[in-house]
Amino acid sequence: MLDVGKWPIFSLCSEEELQLIRQACVFGSAGNEVLYTTVNDEIFVLGTNCCGCLGLGDVQSTIEPRRLDSLTGKKVACLSYGSGPHVVLATSEGEVFTWGHNAYSQLGNGTTNHGLVPCHISTNLSNKQVIEVACGSYHSLVLTSDGEVFAWGYNNSGQVGSGSTANQPIPRRVTGCLQNKVVVNIACGQMCSIAVVDTGEVYVWGYSGNGQLGLGGSGNQPTPCRVAALQGIRVQRAACGYAHTLVLTDEGQVYAWGANSYGQLGTGNKSNQSYPTPIIVEKDRIIEIAACHSAHTSAAKTQGGHVYMWGQCRGQSVILPHLTHFSCTDDVFACFATPAVSWRLLTVEPDDHLTVAESLKREFDNPNTADLKFLVDGKYIYAHKVLLKIRCEHFRSSLEDNEDDIVEMSEFSYPVYRAFLEYLYTDSISLSPEEAVGLLDLATFYRESRLKKLCQQTIKQGICEENAIALLSAAVKYDAQDLEDFCFRFCINHLTMVTQTAGFAEMDHDLLKNFISKASRVGAFKN
Repeated sequence: MLDVGKWPIFSLCSEEELQLIRQACVFGSAGNEVLYTTVNDEIFVLGTNCCGCLGLGDVQSTIEPRRLDSLTGKKVACLSYGSGPHVVLATSEGEVFTWGHNAYSQLGNGTTNHGLVPCHISTNLSNKQVIEVACGSYHSLVLTSDGEVFAWGYNNSGQVGSGSTANQPIPRRVTGCLQNKVVVNIACGQMCSIAVVDTGEVYVWGYSGNGQLGLGGSGNQPTPCRVAALQGIRVQRAACGYAHTLVLTDEGQVYAWGANSYGQLGTGNKSNQSYPTPIIVEKDRIIEIAACHSAHTSAAKTQGGHVYMWGQCRGQSVILPHLTHFSCTDDVFACFATPAVSWRLLTVEPDDHLTVAESLKREFDNPNTADLKFLVDGKYIYAHKVLLKIRCEHFRSSLEDNEDDIVEMSEFSYPVYRAFLEYLYTDSISLSPEEAVGLLDLATFYRESRLKKLCQQTIKQGICEENAIALLSAAVKYDAQDLEDFCFRFCINHLTMVTQTAGFAEMDHDLLKNFISKASRVGAFKN
């Protein structure tokens, strides 16, 4: 369970109030404003209420939580905030509400009057479902479910992406190079914007005085421009600090660029970088990066659960990723960022009420309630016929007239078959990348397309130079096109090391022939 008590402002809440919190966001120039939702789907706020940023209809500070009645019945999906501060919130239904500081039209309501209560922003968004929001100091971005980006607010450096430097009073679609692209992630620095598209390319626009656009210079960019230095690298997510940028690739690698006066790039020095620079955190792959436009702090979490921080940390300049004792990146910002603010909307997992899905998870491999046993490698796995028939076409037919309560299984190993049955209960898999290859075989055999996709994602996380060829071979064998493409790109990006492995030396003749042909077509053997 997330400990929101690490943020000083939550000391104003009683223990009973803290137990009810489901989501929370701490913001403001000194981490002195907070919005949180409860398990009852009510929204509460407290703090200094600068510029009406609590949305209560006044500018009175409050030391006790007050309910935000104007958003009653709305479920919060995502939230971001600016420096004023202003707040941009999207609901689970894709609606956008804004309030707070508005001197630069960052609320998108067509005025420059501060918004004391949440205002529904529908201009140019009326038929759109917003799935992600991001705020710079005084500008706002939203991402729609169909991959479009809309921007508004302060535009002195082109951060709205309109091609001019005039402030943008209402939502305007960011086009140019993004016109026919599907955007999957957005982020904002103080005065810059970034978008990641579904092909893994990165587009940037706005202020670049510290090199935070990654284009190799310090000139501002009034329209989206692709970060050419990331050619051939597939980026999944981006995060922006005040004047620096982090991106995470599909191989779990972090690249950073921009301002570095506090060591926030993690390069081991304090020199700014205008091109993407790979950051070495540890050998384990990175699964999460964190930064916030109001701070010079960076954080990352590895697949093994280790959390690192670097940059400005409680007044110190940490120039290399430093291993912490935290279990989540949110705690880095609570304890070490200046100000102590949230880099994202926090989600607190409830630990009492069990949903239907959670109840089913608990019943997997439970001999007390099961009516079916699978005997695999001499071990029993306990299951429930009705659930298997509901969840899997294979079992729907094989168990239809089967009165037996024991099924012997010899085609697959115990870990693989147990993982398969557990997936039917949980919708997730917990296998090592090596064992996931066996599960991929099973998923292909049983025609379980979603399981096949999950296996490919898990296998990707375990790829290295030594096993890349073996995984490529498995991908080809089981017709896993996404995994095949990923393994091929990995082999090309690490060609020298891969070609020196035993796996490459023992490579199947047809696979080798096909590999060399494809590698030649992408220019892998050019001098």
